[in-house]
Amino acid sequence: MDLPDEVDAYARADFAAVNQRFVDRLIELTAGRDTARAADLGTGPGDIPIRAAKARPDWIISAVDASAPMLNVARAAIAAAGLAKNITLVLADAKETNLPKANFDIVFSNSILHHVADPISFWREVKRIAKPGALILIRDLFRPESDSLAKKLVAENAGGESLLLQEEFYRSLLAAYTPAEVREQLLQAGLPGLVVETVSDRHMDIHGVL
Repeated sequence: MDLPDEVDAYARADFAAVNQRFVDRLIELTAGRDTARAADLGTGPGDIPIRAAKARPDWIISAVDASAPMLNVARAAIAAAGLAKNITLVLADAKETNLPKANFDIVFSNSILHHVADPISFWREVKRIAKPGALILIRDLFRPESDSLAKKLVAENAGGESLLLQEEFYRSLLAAYTPAEVREQLLQAGLPGLVVETVSDRHMDIHGVL
């Protein structure tokens, strides 16, 4: 998302409840990892790493996004939260982050996978930057069974948002992968130990220990 209207619409959208549920799940899965080096792939406006850093103040988080305008929004939010020492922003493609190999105790991401046209490269990058024993949590949309169901999900979950955001959500649902497709991706990327779990009417979690 580099277009000003898209960045503005996404930054203004109310994802507080959705993001908090993701962070709650992350904290649940990382119990006992109070000190960690973490990577957030596709950080967007930075709300999730901010919430994670507040919950785990001793985490050092590298927050990656390919959109410079989106990172500008994130930078302002991180500064306002007083978390600049906890969160470092990285302008990079999530498939080729240039982050150090085997450097992270935790790798997480919310809603990036459906934006990735080459998911095998994404999963291989996750595997490359994670330490042995690292906790992985990737949450994303999964593709509905029909166009009509996609429209229903948009109406139910984004009916109060801007028309632009509703259109983005609809396109994202149609672009998303199915759980079966993700399981095949993991096999091809050498990550067969990760679990693919449906967690809502539109979300799946891919998680496990590397």
